[in-house]
Amino acid sequence: MEALRRRIEELETFPEGSAARRELDSLRRELRRTTAETFRHLDAWQRTQVARHVDRPYTLDYVSGLMSDWVELHGDRAFGDDAAIVAGFAAFRGRSVAVIGHQKGRGTTERIRRNFGQAHPEGHRKALRVMQLAARFGRPVLSFIDTPGAYPGTGAEERGQAESIAANLIAMAALPVPIVAVITGEGWSGGALAIGVADRVLMLEHAVHSVITPEGCAAILWRDQERKADAAEALKITAPDLLRLGVIDEIIPEPAGGAQANHEETLRAVGDRLDGQLRKLERRSSDELVRARYERYRAFGVFEER
Repeated sequence: MEALRRRIEELETFPEGSAARRELDSLRRELRRTTAETFRHLDAWQRTQVARHVDRPYTLDYVSGLMSDWVELHGDRAFGDDAAIVAGFAAFRGRSVAVIGHQKGRGTTERIRRNFGQAHPEGHRKALRVMQLAARFGRPVLSFIDTPGAYPGTGAEERGQAESIAANLIAMAALPVPIVAVITGEGWSGGALAIGVADRVLMLEHAVHSVITPEGCAAILWRDQERKADAAEALKITAPDLLRLGVIDEIIPEPAGGAQANHEETLRAVGDRLDGQLRKLERRSSDELVRARYERYRAFGVFEER
């Protein structure tokens, strides 16, 4: 595929009407066909690499592409602001919504400022503050998940990382408004769960989600991170696996080449699915939402009583 791309880029420099340009359409069709075929057969580790691609849309891309009247809120009213999570209110297809999500950043400087999407406790508490405001004013919550996990540094632990995640789980379980979460890239561990308890969980086709990264799992099980591909396969982290297990509710197809290849098409698909899910959930009362959410998570897993 790389050779095809290079040839297409080369031909695009030729003037219109030249013999070389006539080859262009054929090569573009061949590239689309080859890309679609390749992405149809990705294994779990390859999907992980796609989910981590630096050009995939992040939360603020979905906000700018799907919403208007965005008002971002900052800080947790306790310690400070955490740029790894963005949170605020916006208008989405005729309704006011609360939005929370991870933001990895573009370019080295911004990625460092946003800690590569790894939230500190104040990020989780900022998200909680916005969710509580959403509950007070009856606004649905849209959550965009894309994180390597909650930040495991000393400062984060000292400020109550585990408690901040647990507090969000408790609050989201009882939030009296619709919650729809979308796993847009990678969704690992407590960092994903902290904003992921929802009435409906959607997942982009090449996104991944689990309690631990493949590298972390391989290091624990085999003391060898090079077995990350084996771990990825065993963890059942892909969208088809998670749909089959009942962990997610819907897979959102991605353009050929992944979400990073066509932001506009990806945003349109995500927006349509979010709108469809909200229309169904908005018909339910607060009590029905909370009860169904409780039953959803109680039903996870298979166990036997002895």
